[in-house]
Amino acid sequence: MRKAFIFVVGGTVLLIGVALLVLPGPAFIVIPAGLAILAIEFAWARRWLDKLKGWVETAAARAKAKLRGSRG
Repeated sequence: MRKAFIFVVGGTVLLIGVALLVLPGPAFIVIPAGLAILAIEFAWARRWLDKLKGWVETAAARAKAKLRGSRG
């Protein structure tokens, strides 16, 4: 029962986040929230969330490096 509840809630939040990619709204906040909810019970969601974290960390490092380079 708990697994089904988490699937429905997390899946709904994730689908809303995907819809917000084309609609106005904070998709880049809602999608990780949906994955975090799903990651409570599902290993595949945990892997996706870890991959997303890696992408964000890489993008932040690149942006930081680019800012340092443009200041000089």
